[in-house]
Amino acid sequence: MNLATLNLPEQIGTVLDAVVALRQDLHAHPELAFEESRTAGRVLEHLGAIPELRLRSGVGGTGVVALLNAARQGPCVALRADMDALPIQESTNLPYASEIPGKMHACGHDGHTAALVGAAIVLSRMADRLPGRVKFLFQPAEEAGGGAARLIEEGALDNPKVDAIFGLHGWSDVELGHVAVAAGPVMAGTRTFALTLRGKGAHAAYPHRGGDVIAAACQIVTAVQAIRTRRIDPITPLVISICQIAAGQTYNVLPEICSIKGTIRSLDATALESAWKQVQRTARAVADIFDVEAHFDLVDAYPPVLNDARCARLVADVGRELFGPDQVADAHAPSMGGEDFAYYCQRVPGAFFRVGVRPGNASDWPAIHNPAYDFNDAALPTAIAMYCGVALKYLSEPSSTLCG
Repeated sequence: MNLATLNLPEQIGTVLDAVVALRQDLHAHPELAFEESRTAGRVLEHLGAIPELRLRSGVGGTGVVALLNAARQGPCVALRADMDALPIQESTNLPYASEIPGKMHACGHDGHTAALVGAAIVLSRMADRLPGRVKFLFQPAEEAGGGAARLIEEGALDNPKVDAIFGLHGWSDVELGHVAVAAGPVMAGTRTFALTLRGKGAHAAYPHRGGDVIAAACQIVTAVQAIRTRRIDPITPLVISICQIAAGQTYNVLPEICSIKGTIRSLDATALESAWKQVQRTARAVADIFDVEAHFDLVDAYPPVLNDARCARLVADVGRELFGPDQVADAHAPSMGGEDFAYYCQRVPGAFFRVGVRPGNASDWPAIHNPAYDFNDAALPTAIAMYCGVALKYLSEPSSTLCG
């Protein structure tokens, strides 16, 4: 299928005002993981009047799955957007800034959701020209809780079976109007953990009468860094970060409990699991020296996102066809951030790609998970076009030449 003959820019232009309004409304009303009831309701408001779509709500808790051309034979391609926000206090002072204290769309999921709504509307207008089916997955809880796994468990990739899946993310390091994609590992696998140290409290003047959890914590932070430098192959991308330590109530009492929170990231699943085991072993050994107990809780464990090579090539080809060869990077560096899109790629061939949000005249743009971040509305036409383009290209080409 020649995408140029479909005049996607004109089609997108007819829905863009509504998509921008939706994006800003979602930004003003952020909802955390598995709380996205209002967000899902807004999605259903826009898609519910489209007769070509078959809708399911409440999937995985608050997710929405829309199926285009349900009765048609042929391949089925899925497009995914995440809906949840983050527990961050916004600092943008935008007219549509978050109205919910302590919550904001600091990762751009408002943009992803709005763009996929726009793509669903545009593709629905072309339903009679599609030689297959399209599933639109509006997923809860990407930031925490593994919403992708919940959707999979509840059949989002089945009935009909999804043959390939694509997802995108607005990216501050990529220039507005540009697309970046790569084959292989593109997002890190994660082990996010909480470590609780328990010892016998004591007066600060008599530390020998207790088990010092704070001293143990300090040594643990230092010791686990040696895992990266001395226990893992140096050429393997891996990071161990301790991000929170909390203990004590006053200045002259050694506390009984110390809480440590951290994360391990790697593009290599074997190295990730090895590091996780070594962090536990090291922490327990150090705790034992200080006569302290160490208890680990695994908060989440995402695998790395591994892009199928042919699906990644399809994304790059679509980007070049839509925007020109100079606006597509097909060897973009992977990120050590985690993404539960990985669960879909374990089940079906897929590709996760990046859409630029940084204006070309800006030296930088606030990064995701930053209180000043805002998905750039100027990136919505690119995101909608890419969602539409990869679906159209996948369905129109012989499946043997594409993903898998």
